[in-house]
Amino acid sequence: MKGTLIVLGITALAFGGAATLGTMAHVRWGICPAWERGWGGVSGIVASDEVPGLVGQYLAEYGDPDWVVGEIMEFSNHFYVEVREKSTGRGAVELLVLRDGSVRPEPGPNMMWNAKYGHRGMMGFRRDDSGVMDLPPAAALATAQAYLDRSSPGLAVGDEAEAFYGYYTIHTLRNGKIVGMLSVHGSTGEVWVHTWHNAFVGLVPVVEGDPRHDVAG
Repeated sequence: MKGTLIVLGITALAFGGAATLGTMAHVRWGICPAWERGWGGVSGIVASDEVPGLVGQYLAEYGDPDWVVGEIMEFSNHFYVEVREKSTGRGAVELLVLRDGSVRPEPGPNMMWNAKYGHRGMMGFRRDDSGVMDLPPAAALATAQAYLDRSSPGLAVGDEAEAFYGYYTIHTLRNGKIVGMLSVHGSTGEVWVHTWHNAFVGLVPVVEGDPRHDVAG
């Protein structure tokens, strides 16, 4: 029980700052370093071609029938998976596949800013399902670039802001190549950098129509 309380305390410290910041704050976010070490510390035993199957199994058990895999990215710590709604094409949730083969929701914006699916299965708490955002995609990209210009000169945003319910997720580039990602809150303009990925390795092909990616079919 004591161990459980310690873990919950770490989680609160890692995520609690989001609710206390004023609007239009631009802060470099991260999660507890212990989580980063724990998630990236398992030796690599999962090959990239195994990831779609693992995600398919996870979504078949825990996902929504309308969810399909949109993009899979390999980082040195783990694999990142973008899950979209098949009916709308809009981002639904973001997942991580760890090196031991386990699948879990990504921390950060996916849990704290996701107006439709955030906290689902963790606290039973859901906000406004509409996920209405005041910032259009172009403004989110401009906001992210302004943040990078201040905090990480030399980094640039990708050309697409992927819309989720309440926020956007955007690739970050150096010399035209992907190096990481960040998210921008769709109303406040807050920036949350995904510091837990570590080095980008490459994209994992997603085959259209592959039943591993289409949990509805």
